[in-house]
Amino acid sequence: MTFAIKTKLTEAVKTSLKQGKKQHVGALRLILAAFKQHEVDTRTDVDDDLALVIIGKMAKQRRESLSHFEKAGRDDLIAQEQFELVLLESYLPVALNDAEIEAAISEAITASGAESPKDMGKVMGLLKASLQGRADMRVVSSSVKAKLSA
Repeated sequence: MTFAIKTKLTEAVKTSLKQGKKQHVGALRLILAAFKQHEVDTRTDVDDDLALVIIGKMAKQRRESLSHFEKAGRDDLIAQEQFELVLLESYLPVALNDAEIEAAISEAITASGAESPKDMGKVMGLLKASLQGRADMRVVSSSVKAKLSA
């Protein structure tokens, strides 16, 4: 198991503290706190794969919060959420484009031998391992469902 992301975050906190970047420190500590919470809850260490899942989940929460804050006209909260989202996304791998996602879906359908929507679990199981953190799994799921229904 590798812990490069966790180590990188810890070093980033130290650097931000030395530079007096309070907003960075706060956002980075939120990520480390989420890691710690998971470790306490499951009694397992957070490796890089799990770190990407946690960071991805946090980024998704920020995106949802942004849409709610925009509807409510809360400009003060929008700025903070956008800052945290940018910071979170800097620790995620580069997102795949639509063509790459479609190619991965076609490959997974072929590899699993899926023929109908009943086989969606098999396909999603294969895709989750390769696309987690690099694509919105909700979009992937709807695309798989559409392909299997056709």
